[in-house]
Amino acid sequence: MSMKKSFVINIFCFVFFLFPLAFAFSQSEIPDTADFWSDYPAPELADFLVSKMSDEEILAQILMFGWAGSEPSDLLNQWVMDRGLGSVKVFGWNTDNTEQVARSVSSVQKKSQGRHLRIPLFVATDQEGGWIRHVKGDTSDTPGNMAIGASQRPVDAYYSAYYLSREIKALGINMNFAPTVDLYTNRHSTVIGSRSFGEDPAFVGQLGAAFVAGSMAAGVIPTAKHFPGHGDTSLDSHGNLPEINIDYETLDSRELVPFKYLIAEKIPAIMSGHLSFPKIIANGEPASLSKTFLSEILRKKLHYEGLIITDDMMMNGATMYAGSLSKAVRMAIEAGNDIIISSTTAQLDEKQWTLNLSLMSSDKEFRATVLRAARRVILAKLVYFKSGNAAPLYPDPATLHDKIPDREGQKFFLSQACRSITVYKSGDFPYAPKLGEKIILAGQTQYPEFFAEAKKRLGEDCAQFKFNYNPGPIETDWMGNNLVALARSYDTIIICVADNASAQIARRLAPLGKKVIIISVLTPVPVLDFSWADTILLGYSYSPFTFKAIFGALNGEYTPQGILPISVDK
Repeated sequence: MSMKKSFVINIFCFVFFLFPLAFAFSQSEIPDTADFWSDYPAPELADFLVSKMSDEEILAQILMFGWAGSEPSDLLNQWVMDRGLGSVKVFGWNTDNTEQVARSVSSVQKKSQGRHLRIPLFVATDQEGGWIRHVKGDTSDTPGNMAIGASQRPVDAYYSAYYLSREIKALGINMNFAPTVDLYTNRHSTVIGSRSFGEDPAFVGQLGAAFVAGSMAAGVIPTAKHFPGHGDTSLDSHGNLPEINIDYETLDSRELVPFKYLIAEKIPAIMSGHLSFPKIIANGEPASLSKTFLSEILRKKLHYEGLIITDDMMMNGATMYAGSLSKAVRMAIEAGNDIIISSTTAQLDEKQWTLNLSLMSSDKEFRATVLRAARRVILAKLVYFKSGNAAPLYPDPATLHDKIPDREGQKFFLSQACRSITVYKSGDFPYAPKLGEKIILAGQTQYPEFFAEAKKRLGEDCAQFKFNYNPGPIETDWMGNNLVALARSYDTIIICVADNASAQIARRLAPLGKKVIIISVLTPVPVLDFSWADTILLGYSYSPFTFKAIFGALNGEYTPQGILPISVDK
């Protein structure tokens, strides 16, 4: 048995070994004084805990709220203390100070332990690596998924997840919304791009399985996303409800393949996406609100037994279809989601709470559905928190400097970045400037590592031309004109391309007849037709490790072996 498979099975299959004990142990034998930490078999203890909960506590157990600001709000604390909120999410707007993150996690967990059943919180975040890094501060800024795809090594996926997870685990974060196993199918995607491992379903499944194993080994619950697949659309479900016009046969043989790999490896959690598939469900309902996708396909056809977690319900992709947030939450519960996410903390009297709580009293089927979800959440918590490898409930801020950034991880991420660098076009490569050669560096202002790493190897006398990230069309045209005028006085232009706007600026250099070296970060799609450039190196991220690796390769310090993980002819 492979190492990655044994890690996944050994930790979370604990729950399946407990089920036979139900024949020898009865819930009635658990005393009324028992709580979450009492020593009883997990399935029976889960039943007991649910039986002791009010409808308010049962419904709150399947909710996950985020908070704005540097620390949890009074409102969030009320949800935890008064209603027994089940989960919280750490978003990217409150994470610059990792010590404060640890204090915040400890604070809300202490409040959860002050309640009568002492059920701890799932504390989640999005720490995919690369572009998506919600916990900032001192955590590692890594090469990311497409760089892993370019290295072609599952071990890179395993250790990327392992070191990322060790860092967030030190903060008390026990659940990570990663890996992203969406395929890079639509080249115009603005939401997936370099977050994808690549376009080949089986390959993505294998890397996803390795990522899951690394996360589990470190003691953090991984969550595969975005079921059933966000890769074949250029739209972002934060602002719209994307329509993916493929039939079920295509979905089954393509988008679902990575999820099949992960389900076979007992992935403990899957996130449902706000994605419409009108050729599969004619009414266009998003998968996150669909019984067909979650109960029929994911549960019954794919035999998935873990948690199903919605993407953020504050995204327009969910509410546009449902018509209101309260209805969207109801539909998400009825569809089969076990945890409902809101990036903001609901007011205590909001309809998403009051209407659905009232429905539990009037609709037996709805109440049974909420009960099943709450039990599944509590059972998953019992298995995780008693596994011996869980994140601390009360992380110690004083010890964080020893764990974040992960010292072993720093060495690994640089080596991983080197394995990912891809020579897409090799002209004068490796590049050694001639005596007296005049060089100008061009790139976005928010990538200081690009300029710093270039000057380390090419000299401090290199000129610089900086432009803003994501400029509008007028600014893009103005910047392009200025760069062209300036570049005429130089022999070589080295330009960083991170998006379509910077690609447009770079294209203006084509008629000059100068030596142009393209340093591509994030998705490589904008530069794949740059036949006029002398050299094109692909790095797939703006991580400091990537800039070190890419300029090391350009300087001839090693021979890059990365392979572009998407086809060029699309």
